[in-house]
Formats: sequence, C-alpha cells, structure tokens
Amino acid sequence: MSRENIQKFRVAAIKSLILSYVMLLLQLVIFFVSAGNIGLLRPWIYFGISCFYYLVGTIVQYKLNPELLVHRLKLKRKGSKLWDEILMRVTNLTALIAIPTIAGLDVGRFHWSSLTIHYVIVGFVLNTISTILLNWAMITNPHFEPTVRIQKDRDHKVITRGPYKIVRHPGYLAGILFIFSIPFFLGSLFTFIPVGIYFLLMVTRTWLEDNTLQKELPGYLEYTKKTRYRLFPLIW
Repeated sequence: MSRENIQKFRVAAIKSLILSYVMLLLQLVIFFVSAGNIGLLRPWIYFGISCFYYLVGTIVQYKLNPELLVHRLKLKRKGSKLWDEILMRVTNLTALIAIPTIAGLDVGRFHWSSLTIHYVIVGFVLNTISTILLNWAMITNPHFEPTVRIQKDRDHKVITRGPYKIVRHPGYLAGILFIFSIPFFLGSLFTFIPVGIYFLLMVTRTWLEDNTLQKELPGYLEYTKKTRYRLFPLIW
C-alpha cells in the first residue's frame, strides 16, 4: 500500500469517526433537552457503549476494508435511486430526532412508562450483535454504500459470502437490532413508537432495494435462490 493511500484511508477513518460522534452527540443533546435532566444514568451507559463501539468499528474497517470508508464519505453518488435517498433521510431523522425526543420526554419529564434497569442487558446484547453483524457485512462487502445504486464504476458484483449467506441485507438487519436496543437501554416503552416507524421504513427500503437488485444487478436473481431470506432468517 502506498504512503498516499495510507494517508487517504487514515483521513477517511478519522472523518468517519468524527461524523459518527457528531450524530451521537446530536442524539445526546436532543435527549437531555427533552428530558430536562442530565443526571440520568441509563442514557450515559447507552452513549458510552455506542462511543466505544463506533471507535472499534472504525478501527476494524480501517484495518480490513479502508477503501469502503472513502467511498461511504462521498456526498454524491452517480446513479443513486431517488426513493432510497428519501427513505434514507427519513430513517436517519427518525433515529436522530424522533427517538431521542420521545425517550427524553418519557423517562425525564413525564414518566409515561418505565423498564427496570435489568433491561439494559437486553439493550447491550442487541447493540453488540448489531455491531458485530454490521462490521462483518462491511468487511465482506466492498459495495456497502449508504444508498442504493448499481455501482458500475466500481465493478459491482453480487456478494454471497459471510453474513450474506444468512440474509441478503445484513446491514439493514444490524440497523434494526441497533434501533431496538435503544428503548431497552433508556427504559422507555413509548420509544417503541418511533422505533416501530423506523422498522417499517427499513422493511420498505429492503423490499425496494431487493427488487431493484433483482432487476438490475447481474447474478442477483440467482443469488436469491441460494440465500432465500431478505432480512429475517427463516421469516422473510
């Protein structure tokens, strides 16, 4: 690897980590403004674990698939589907704004519901599985970009190994597991409302992406006959 590439990949890793932390900080601020109380323990556990996992994930990607970090930072991607651009932004806004707002109002101000501290363990397990699955998919798939497009400029091919032997969209499954961990971490039953919206958006996105790939990516239709499940093993 040339010195120029090493520097490029290093910069991409730093930018990726900063972006992740900025988004996490935004969640943190929205939550505590909604809650009106920065002394709550469970949100700090969630944000602390998330910080650690983002750091570990970035290091793993830098070591094993640094080129993907570069491509994921690009703002414009030729051929990205408009419907996916819209769905991506709506799901991101749901995760960044709606979920911490509802959680903060619930556990900090109005106390509409509560989950005992033991449910933090459930959140931790879901978050850990999500992190492992996401990084496994990103290591395996060099085409793991944020939006749906047929990457002709990058010799787009069907990936059939690793987690792609289990489900066709492991990255989306990882995202769903992560989002479902949040209400358990924070102890808010009402947070399952925006989490449910996020879930429906991700299922819709999975369905649209899978149909697009079947029609436009050579070899993908044959792949669907080997890996039968789009998102949930043994279910769909």
